[in-house]
Amino acid sequence: MEIRNIAIIAHVDHGKTTLVDSLLKLTKTKIGHDRPEERVMDSNDLERERGITIFSKNASVHYGDTKINIIDTPGHADFGGEVERVLKMADGALLLVDAKEGPMPQTKFVLKKALALGLRVIVVINKIDKKDARCEFVLNTTFDLFAALGATDEQLDFPVIYAAAIAGKAGYEDNLEAMTDITPIFDTVIKNIPAPKADVESPLQMLVVSLRMDNYKGKLGIGRIFNGRVKKGDTIVHINRDGVQTKQKVTALMAFEGLDTAEIEHAQAGDIILLAGVADVSIGDTIADATNPVALDLLVIEQPTVKMTFRVNDSPFNGKEKGTKNTSRLLRERLDKELETDVALRVDPGEGADNFVVSGRGELHLAILIEKMRRENFELQVTRPQVVTHMENGVEMEPSEDVFVEVPEAYAGTVIEKLGKRRGEMKNYAVHEGQANLHFVIPTRGLIGYRNEFMTDTKGTGVLNTLFSGFIPWVPNLSTSNHGSLIAYETGTTTGYALETAGERGQLFVGPAQEVYAGQIVGQNAKDDDLEVNVCKEKKLSNMRSSGADMAVKLEPHRVLTLEESIEYIGDDEWVEIVPSEIRIRKQFLNANDRKKNSK
Repeated sequence: MEIRNIAIIAHVDHGKTTLVDSLLKLTKTKIGHDRPEERVMDSNDLERERGITIFSKNASVHYGDTKINIIDTPGHADFGGEVERVLKMADGALLLVDAKEGPMPQTKFVLKKALALGLRVIVVINKIDKKDARCEFVLNTTFDLFAALGATDEQLDFPVIYAAAIAGKAGYEDNLEAMTDITPIFDTVIKNIPAPKADVESPLQMLVVSLRMDNYKGKLGIGRIFNGRVKKGDTIVHINRDGVQTKQKVTALMAFEGLDTAEIEHAQAGDIILLAGVADVSIGDTIADATNPVALDLLVIEQPTVKMTFRVNDSPFNGKEKGTKNTSRLLRERLDKELETDVALRVDPGEGADNFVVSGRGELHLAILIEKMRRENFELQVTRPQVVTHMENGVEMEPSEDVFVEVPEAYAGTVIEKLGKRRGEMKNYAVHEGQANLHFVIPTRGLIGYRNEFMTDTKGTGVLNTLFSGFIPWVPNLSTSNHGSLIAYETGTTTGYALETAGERGQLFVGPAQEVYAGQIVGQNAKDDDLEVNVCKEKKLSNMRSSGADMAVKLEPHRVLTLEESIEYIGDDEWVEIVPSEIRIRKQFLNANDRKKNSK
């Protein structure tokens, strides 16, 4: 049986997961009885809630006499660690681009990696059923992107497929009426993506690019066999990232069948498999021949750009809610466990035994980790994100970002002004049908805390995408927006009467009948300085008031901050408190006198 290993690349919301659905349905692939009918590859709860792919996953379909292994890649640059390693398993890629938007910044990131690996790429222009689709413009823009990323002449001569994945249709021309099903994609893959280049007779070499836990088989290494063959019961050599070799025995082999896995007795070069029996296997390791062990090249992962301090929760409400994991030992163990599967993450000791400095590829990367821990009943606190710097030739270097903004032309001036204050350098400005497209290069520091401000300035109509650009010399005099916070004066239960008065000072983050503690941030001050407010004060009763007088209290709806919004909001002296049932913001020093001493 022939094999094709393909990765699917796309920007967030360009239809990648929907296309996989259509491919699985056409081949009547078994997808598991516990899976819903749509977006079957987005199996994680976080992915379903956010509508994005966060974790790379595998599936396989049989089309005629060919087995096609599909590798679903994350569409967001913050999860580049996932992308860089799983592309090692592929021999080609499907690049999905929206028929209206064209290739977007996140597309550029993953495509650059695929082209650098020499993968053959098929371009799929998706969503041609949109009213404002502009296929010719998108095709030309895609070609320009390939050229800009240094594609070879062979890669520039890419096949093009037009599709409406949600309808399960594809064709070689931009004509939806002439399309019947999705088979042109399969035919183009088999014709243009090469079969795996491998030598079955050479000594075994398998690169582990992902891990999975099984209750019965233990830790499973997922990867591609580059040379040789392996069967259940074989003795192999495990070579870790430090080059240490140990002999192990293969206790089980599995292959992907649809979205499930099935046990197999043997596998050979070109196959993507799950291998059990190596207890201490980790990402980037080589599974090699027992008599002639040769390690494969190490996975090179780009360095983290943003760091935050994680610490156990020590607020007055610690342990009073659903959280069951609130010790530094459990926190450290959980972070160590994450390091096993996330090669783009770094964890270093912080100041004090309860603090850990966690570095990642972006704010979203770290926010997803925090959200996963919250759902596992951890209680923790995190600080404001900071950039990761390093020294080059005696010069301090900091990360920078390419920022791509699309806003109605009326808001372009405000965006240019705000990004300019944050030391953003405008590289391009273009207007198309009333929409302004701007390209800036800006220090990553300048973007921290800007997204919420951007959405407010553009009345929710703007689109902002970022892409890691590289390291630049430290930029001095970079100013970000300051904000003042409304701080709870005392511990207690909020009242409508007190909130009505506090609401005149700014925007509230809490509603009536909520438990708060002294030092908790309950709102944003309209001015740039902090202000203590009493949100628990009760109205004094007297016999001179009519019985219906208290019903006159009218409160503006309070703002409920998400985890990402909370992380963006906080200042250097503030923390986000994360517990299973609640996300709160607090001052580092809860006591007002301690805050005054610290400020001096």
